Amino acid sequence: LLSCEHVFRLQELERELNQFAQENGLPGRVVAVPAPANDTWARDHGPLAINRGEGHELLDFRFNAWGGKFPWEKDNALNSHLSNFGSFGATPLVPVDFVLEGGSIESDGNGTLLTTSECLLTPSRNPSLDRAGIEQLLSETLGAERILWLNHGYLAGDDTDSHIDTLARFCAPDHICYVACPDVSDEHYSALAAMEEELQQFHQADGQPYHLTPLPWPDAIHDEDGERLPATYANFLIINGAVLVPVYGVPQDEEAVATLSKVFTEREVIPVNCRPLITQGGSLHCVTMQIPAGVVGA
Repeated sequence: LLSCEHVFRLQELERELNQFAQENGLPGRVVAVPAPANDTWARDHGPLAINRGEGHELLDFRFNAWGGKFPWEKDNALNSHLSNFGSFGATPLVPVDFVLEGGSIESDGNGTLLTTSECLLTPSRNPSLDRAGIEQLLSETLGAERILWLNHGYLAGDDTDSHIDTLARFCAPDHICYVACPDVSDEHYSALAAMEEELQQFHQADGQPYHLTPLPWPDAIHDEDGERLPATYANFLIINGAVLVPVYGVPQDEEAVATLSKVFTEREVIPVNCRPLITQGGSLHCVTMQIPAGVVGA
């Protein structure tokens, strides 16, 4: 339940955001929806949009906070709450009895999914399913025709069990950007080198190898207790006409922006300070979820 004070603050935030949008020529409007939540990571508990040729659907997979690491009940109910509020208009919200986080899969838009065995095969998510069963379910729900599994790669301080959106991303159907660690003394060196070898062995559906672009390795960032945080430039966000790149106030930020500017030549590449997010264990892609045009309030 929200107190009168909280409702007032929400309404004030809505007014401020709409005023900002109007002053900056941004289309649409902001609607603030009061909803209970456990955390901020919309990528992982938000709905996944699909279109089978008969209009959009929003798939509501189960969420259990990365295998039960934290409370999750409120986040798991958020999609239903938003749908009941009318946030998705007439677009159906389809429940799927399968634990899946949006950050754990990466699609090329042409039937290929990229994921990690460390995450999807973790028993604390879907203990009754093996790799074949998971592949069948992803094919049935998301239309995946091919699934590429990475068996190596991780980031210290990561609670997600190696989400793919922190390690390797499709920049185009034939192009993958990935995290690379050049420092042989770094704890990540061996695992990320093995991941790089796996990526080099992957092929597109037509048999051609992928074009691969390594991303810079940021200087180590630690929390107030001295624990290393999972900072990565792979957690960028592709939006209409632009790419938002997480930066952390370290020397490699400039190189990361330059690298992705060469990859996304037809988009504006915009750095976004994600130091506050990484101190919570995530970054830019983790905290966002895109919804197709015509769905919100349709």
